Amino acid sequence: MPVLTSSATVHSGCCLALSAPFLSHIHSLLPPPPDLILSIGSGFGLLEALLLAADPPPSLVGIEVQPSPNRYLARDHHREVYGTRGIHELASEASAWMFIYPRRVGLVEEYLEKFGNGVVKIVIWIGPRADWEDYKGCFAGAWELHVKCADQIGGRAWEVVAVATKSRHRSKS
Repeated sequence: MPVLTSSATVHSGCCLALSAPFLSHIHSLLPPPPDLILSIGSGFGLLEALLLAADPPPSLVGIEVQPSPNRYLARDHHREVYGTRGIHELASEASAWMFIYPRRVGLVEEYLEKFGNGVVKIVIWIGPRADWEDYKGCFAGAWELHVKCADQIGGRAWEVVAVATKSRHRSKS
């Protein structure tokens, strides 16, 4: 695995430019074990493997479309779905989800529709600032949003980190 520095650096197989401060910030957002975290669309699994190497390691599982390009995650930290419309049932048990550069808004909507009223407490969305406008509507009403430009936390200026937490004023349905 690459050694991260204080500068955001692009690594093969990872959409994000990663740095030690960026990784530390993402790690600080995640609930501690035994709470389960899903990284939905984990790709090569580099970000997830780096998070798992942090202290304390989170209870994290990467989800990717079959055949997965996963290179970094051990088998017990990786699951697959069939096709880009696949939704993994493990989401019903996870208190946190991460979407890193998701390819379609519908995927986030479908996870929220099927499992958003369950145990999930936090959803982290990381991607291009230009794409965030398309995704923020997924969290309207039921979620409180906190959005930061990634360069404020060790990432690239054109990326954002959006953290959605369940609203305290959420209506029960």
